[in-house]
Amino acid sequence: MTAEKTMDQKKAEATAWFEELRNLICNAFEACEDDYAGAMKDGPAGRFERTDWKRDTEDGSDGGGGTMAVMKGRVFEKVGVNISTVFGQFSPEFAKQIPGAAEDPNFWAAGISLVAHMHSPRVPAVHMNTRMIVTAEQWFGGGGDLNPPLPNHQDTADFHAAFKAACDKHDPDYFPRYKKWCDEYFYNVHRKAPRGVGGIFYDTLNSGDWQDDFSFTRDVGRAFLEIYPKLVRRHMDEDWTQDEREIQLIYRGHYAEFNLVYDRGTSFGLKTGGNVEAILMSLPPEAKWP
Repeated sequence: MTAEKTMDQKKAEATAWFEELRNLICNAFEACEDDYAGAMKDGPAGRFERTDWKRDTEDGSDGGGGTMAVMKGRVFEKVGVNISTVFGQFSPEFAKQIPGAAEDPNFWAAGISLVAHMHSPRVPAVHMNTRMIVTAEQWFGGGGDLNPPLPNHQDTADFHAAFKAACDKHDPDYFPRYKKWCDEYFYNVHRKAPRGVGGIFYDTLNSGDWQDDFSFTRDVGRAFLEIYPKLVRRHMDEDWTQDEREIQLIYRGHYAEFNLVYDRGTSFGLKTGGNVEAILMSLPPEAKWP
């Protein structure tokens, strides 16, 4: 019988996986830049620039930190693939909102967060993140959702199918539950409209089997790595019009509204002393409001 992993072992495994996934995704995205043959092919292929940061704490103690990896290239107008491992204490007010933190404000959190904004309005923007959080409780959360300015039925179907396959390996109830959660969560209430065409979203996942929950979280990351570069390559060399670009810029404005008004990750990062540039990496480099 295999011995139960210690919490330190669990933290180390999760942290190592998020870093590994970051490296795999960055390599896949740089390969898209290298293989691009569209209208901007004479420009230099993009490469990620990595910047380390340390978490701010009120008393100056070590609170962990992370690494931003940002690329601006020929295909990716702006993409960030960030990892972080942070720890410390929640403020009394914020602790009331976090499971297991009301009785003990100490926390540990590690994860990967990715947002890609594309030059071409025909290539869908995307968001993906997964994380492990430990308070007096412990859980995984995350997901991925597709954000095309010009929705394409096949892209949407393939994106959903990839995540369904990952979910079905663990529990046939996961995909319908987490798809519905994604549709409800990524919704601009003030505009009465979804942010994109969905995907999956899950949080506070603690089934009682840490290894399976961690395996599921890894499979979510692998599903994203498998499908999204394929969607990029499907459309990245296509010509696009200025009218399509205008649609994209207005769409980005609505995307930014969600991230600033409703997104839990933005709130969590800002309220725990995270790096502001890393937290707001999700915002597009250019947007419009009509």
